[in-house]
Amino acid sequence: MGQLDGKTAVVTGGSSGIGLAAARRLAAEGAHVFVTGRREDELRDAVDVIGTATAVAGDIADPADLDRLYDAVRARGQGLDALFANAGAAGFATLAETTAEHVDRILDVNVRGTVLTVQKALPLLNEGASVIVNSSVRADDGVEGFGTYAASKAALRSYARTWANELRGRGVRVNAISPGTIDTPALSGLVPAEELDAVRAEFAAKVPLGRMGTAEEVAAAVLFLASEQSTFVLGANLYVDGGENQV
Repeated sequence: MGQLDGKTAVVTGGSSGIGLAAARRLAAEGAHVFVTGRREDELRDAVDVIGTATAVAGDIADPADLDRLYDAVRARGQGLDALFANAGAAGFATLAETTAEHVDRILDVNVRGTVLTVQKALPLLNEGASVIVNSSVRADDGVEGFGTYAASKAALRSYARTWANELRGRGVRVNAISPGTIDTPALSGLVPAEELDAVRAEFAAKVPLGRMGTAEEVAAAVLFLASEQSTFVLGANLYVDGGENQV
């Protein structure tokens, strides 16, 4: 018996990294997982490794794409028990380097897209459902060059608190997770290949556990919040950071 047998879950940004690891973990515990992402080839490959899953390609910043995702969930006829609002965009830019386009890109996906993701799920959420919003330790620590990204993640943490209050009357729990420095494919998209090893070593040195985290370790936290193991957890922000912002 899995912890999520008979449940339905949605994971946005589920084609790689934390999203893929979370989708695999939820499916392994018995959930039928709907995964979405912008890259169709990666999404098809993800379904092969997730197991019990349905792929719906799309961009969370596009309301029509989200409508297609939730139409697919609705067609299954069992509502929605767990939503991991994970999809996001990242990019480095100091204040001096920040452009209007940079701000629009990050906030459009991370804030507007996440708001729409959760809002459009409302009619489908079953009693006892769990909504998990992916924030970040970067919302707290002021790392140089991550200002817009950090601000977007701080906004999501704030939204999670408000949504927890707004939805508790329906028996829906809303919580956030804040991953620390996690070694995912996204890192290679932000850092030149020749600098990757040095950057990984620099990041690991700042973590009390002495290493970067894994996507699977974040997925374990997502499972906890999605399952009945966390029925008395509401409006929380679960740090998965190896102590980076804690000690």
